[in-house]
Amino acid sequence: MTVQTTRSHSHGGFTLVELLVVIAIIGVLVGLLLPAVQAAREAARRMSCGNNFKQIGLAMHNYHSAFNKSPMTMMGTTRSVTDASNNSNRWYLSYAVGILPFMEQQGMWEAISNPSTETVSGGNPAGINNTWPPMGPCPWRFDYKPWATELPGLRCPSDPAFGPPGGGRINYAACFGDASNTVNNGGRNEGGYVSNQNNPTHANFNGRGPTNYNWLVERSRAANRGFFWARQQLAFRDVLDGLSNTIAMGEIVSDSGGRDLKEVVVRTTLSFGGGSEAAPADCIDPAYIDPLRPSFANPTVTVQARANRWADGRMNYSGFQTILPPNGITCSRSNDNSEGFFSAGSRHQGGCHVLMGDGAVRFITESIDSGDQTIQPVQTRGPFLPGGSASPYGLWGSLGTRNSKEVIDEAF
Repeated sequence: MTVQTTRSHSHGGFTLVELLVVIAIIGVLVGLLLPAVQAAREAARRMSCGNNFKQIGLAMHNYHSAFNKSPMTMMGTTRSVTDASNNSNRWYLSYAVGILPFMEQQGMWEAISNPSTETVSGGNPAGINNTWPPMGPCPWRFDYKPWATELPGLRCPSDPAFGPPGGGRINYAACFGDASNTVNNGGRNEGGYVSNQNNPTHANFNGRGPTNYNWLVERSRAANRGFFWARQQLAFRDVLDGLSNTIAMGEIVSDSGGRDLKEVVVRTTLSFGGGSEAAPADCIDPAYIDPLRPSFANPTVTVQARANRWADGRMNYSGFQTILPPNGITCSRSNDNSEGFFSAGSRHQGGCHVLMGDGAVRFITESIDSGDQTIQPVQTRGPFLPGGSASPYGLWGSLGTRNSKEVIDEAF
């Protein structure tokens, strides 16, 4: 007798519930992984940013080895009395122009230091005889090709801003110290002279004849306390506090059009010199800050783009002060966007890089001790701290001065 057995064959597969569970698990894993990937990418960008700064520090030291001087900011060629146009650069060029040959940009340096007929638009240059002069025109002439060219070594990969308005952008700024009076121009005019008496051929600058400018010398010497002094060339020997204790440069954020306080200059009614100087705390005013979004400028105030001219040595484009802490507001006088309090900052989380005078790159947190923000900066005249005083802005201010003999006794 034959016994037949029947074997049931089960077909494998997922039920709808199982499929949904798998999809949900994958979604959770992606949600956990994505922030880690983004954090890893930012860590890589931050490392690349620090490496850029190290290269700039190396270029600065090689420059000093070649000339026994530090790079100069707000340098350049003198405009003539008869030609007050923008054809010459009028002593507005940034430190970055001077160190080009030392950061493997010899081609760009040759293009700038020689006469040129090349324009961005393809038309004729606006210079004399249709030729740009050696060292170029003013840095806001964006038809001059070098000023419109963006150099990767001057950009932090974490800063996404690009394109107009402006020329090539920059994220590595010169440190002007912890004061504001005359710091925007170093106490010198567009001829590079402290006083019109210094050069009779430039006696008509600003419509003035020869004048006694001793007061200007006093003010500029008292307030220009940083590693860089506009229109004045210093050397490592001038940094009496020690190169390892003095900030040479720091990061700044380029304007992306979003009115973020880190990336713009807020125009205010404050005064930053001349005997009626503002205190840093005066910038932190509801009139200037959006009450609904405290990291943005108030919609009612005028703002100026920042860090969008790599060749412009003025503070709103390639400079900062150690007054307000990193990632703080930057504010200026209403009719002068280069006189005020200009903060360091970055797109990195919680702080920014700085380059010390010895070439070391450090990351400074925005919570660094910044002293008493209600005290006005050092100034010679009036009820202010006199020249040579210790910085009122704590560790942050002390790191920004080159010869005030503050003791740096804190880790940073």
